[in-house]
Amino acid sequence: MAKQSSIADHDFQLNIDGNVYAFDSTTIDLCLSVFWWAEFRKTKGGIKLHILYVIKTSIPSFIHISSASVHDVNVMDFLHYEPGGYYIFDRAYIDYNRLFKIHKNSAFFVARAKDNIKFRRMYSNKVCKENGVLLDQIGKLKGFYVSKKYPEKLRYIKFFDEETNNELEFLSNNFDLTSEEIAKLYKYRLKVELFLKWIKQHLKIKSFWGTSLNAVKIQIYSAIIAYCLVALVRNKLKIDRSTYEILQILSISLLDKTPIKELLTNQNYKDVKELYGNQLKINWN
Repeated sequence: MAKQSSIADHDFQLNIDGNVYAFDSTTIDLCLSVFWWAEFRKTKGGIKLHILYVIKTSIPSFIHISSASVHDVNVMDFLHYEPGGYYIFDRAYIDYNRLFKIHKNSAFFVARAKDNIKFRRMYSNKVCKENGVLLDQIGKLKGFYVSKKYPEKLRYIKFFDEETNNELEFLSNNFDLTSEEIAKLYKYRLKVELFLKWIKQHLKIKSFWGTSLNAVKIQIYSAIIAYCLVALVRNKLKIDRSTYEILQILSISLLDKTPIKELLTNQNYKDVKELYGNQLKINWN
């Protein structure tokens, strides 16, 4: 329901019919002497928050809280892949068995390839190097075991990003989008990082309400529910601001008696910046 109720993010400029998701996680550090159940390392505690984020509407659609020691790829097993949907991953999620599962569910993925990838080219698409695309190849993975895990054809794209002066390699099972669109899709993955930074900012350890696992989960879910409610208000009132801008305005106007629509359209807040706005610049390292 939240996906249908949220208005589209004006930042998303690709003409793609299916939903676009980005999957990522973050570790929330906890003091082991206080949160004794969150053992991570000998002297460090923590839990891991996994989020499947809807890029077009800027809201989460799946949340999972695990031990901090759980590897990210394991949580992919909990995802339900929507036919026609697009799923964006960084290279921490490169697992060919799990990527092939996405393919078998008639969904698409865009993932950053690992440096040691072995790829056998079958043929190449034409590229425009002026747009940063260095290679666009169709082929299969090399290696006995790897080729068994993902036996179908894949698309391998090499892209040069002028802003960061980095060369990037992508894998995808989509053969219809242009190579430039594949690169742009991956760039939108950073929106989930922005969301995770917002969550962590609102979960300072000294402000946790309780020390049990259940208390920590309740506070995490409360922060995410607050975020989703703001997204719904944004849609209902047709506010032409980002969710993060609205959250910033509300945080400094909690005792203000001004009607909420008037508050959010007040020109005095025209210079409100998005939280961590500079994070929208790509850091490929």
